[in-house]
Amino acid sequence: GATRAVRRNKDLIEEALFEGRRSLFSDLSLVLFDTTSLMFYGVGGESLGRHGKSKDHRPELKQVIVGVVIDAEGRPICSETWPGNATDVKALLPVVTRLRERFGIGRMCVVADRGMISAETIAELERRGIDYILGARERSDAEVRRVVLADSKPMAPLVIPRARGGETAIEVKEVMVGDWGPQCKPRRYVVCFNPEQAQRDAAARAAILDSLRMKLQQGDKGLVGNAGYRRFLATPREGHFEIDADRIAEDARFDGLYVLRTNSKLSTLSVALAYRQLWRVEAIFKTAKSILETRPIYHQSDAAIAGHLFCSFLALLLRKELDERLAAANMNAEWGDVVRDLDRVEQVTVEQGGKRFVLRPQAPGCAGGVFKAVGVALPPLVQQLPNATPPPGAASVPPPRHRGRPRRGATRR
Repeated sequence: GATRAVRRNKDLIEEALFEGRRSLFSDLSLVLFDTTSLMFYGVGGESLGRHGKSKDHRPELKQVIVGVVIDAEGRPICSETWPGNATDVKALLPVVTRLRERFGIGRMCVVADRGMISAETIAELERRGIDYILGARERSDAEVRRVVLADSKPMAPLVIPRARGGETAIEVKEVMVGDWGPQCKPRRYVVCFNPEQAQRDAAARAAILDSLRMKLQQGDKGLVGNAGYRRFLATPREGHFEIDADRIAEDARFDGLYVLRTNSKLSTLSVALAYRQLWRVEAIFKTAKSILETRPIYHQSDAAIAGHLFCSFLALLLRKELDERLAAANMNAEWGDVVRDLDRVEQVTVEQGGKRFVLRPQAPGCAGGVFKAVGVALPPLVQQLPNATPPPGAASVPPPRHRGRPRRGATRR
């Protein structure tokens, strides 16, 4: 049907685009994958529109799950869609399978967030011989909490350049867990600590606690359904909440920390750097949702929804190409400014004295630099157009008579 045709055309376009940059995958390559949800206004499609955990914080609306795969350079490779009630854990393996089948990628390292991790997923990736770097669930994984975070080895400092200037200082270390016998393979973890994030986490917790103390003075019945408050509360007295100092201390253990599970042979620092590349996927989702206005979705069929989402995927490819050309031209404009200034480029048509002109104001903001960076010339500020119809009352002008020796007709001898 129409949905299969849209998917087939989408795959053909993605595969053709990939062939143009296939040299990027000549060796071990990073494949970054993440998902997000996009909400519907209306009933949604036949199968894609479902209720699920909403990352848009609109659980009352149906949604679709969208996954995007990008390479280490930030170029989108392909996109996938699932019904809105699909879970991230079940999304990773089908994507890896399709990557191998469609693009013939022999070696790759999959980088994904903690929502993708499960014992079954990791076992299957290792069975297929696929390297992975996955975010671990620090708070809920017993091995991470009791063994990995209890490791006393010192961390090594690492300075990472930021995309738009400046640096981020983090600390990293490797922790191996498990037996080293011939039949056992130890599990490799990389612990990362960001001091700046630790300060932000502590400040956020302090703000929550300040608000919580005020709420407790007003009564504690309204705190039952608030997850942000509830993790710091205990009920030592029957039916009443109190702030639990032990829970506060336990929460502080995770300030600025994140743990990675990997089977790759990359160095500890390379693993940490690879995982930080996931911000590229997050930036793609932010662009799609806000600037490209992918959400909300108003279409009522799976085929139309899939087509709508793929148009946004192609727009992301164009944005990446534009980013690279702006960087080559040493332009450091914010993407929101680029879109706004390009949207303000306009021209008007005026008539004066029986003549028609097209007038273009000066290019606003960074728009002129953007046109120059992509090699597109802006039209002239003033351009006269030929008159389509003579003004009322104007005398018709006969065509000019041919001068010189008359030509011999084709029928004359």
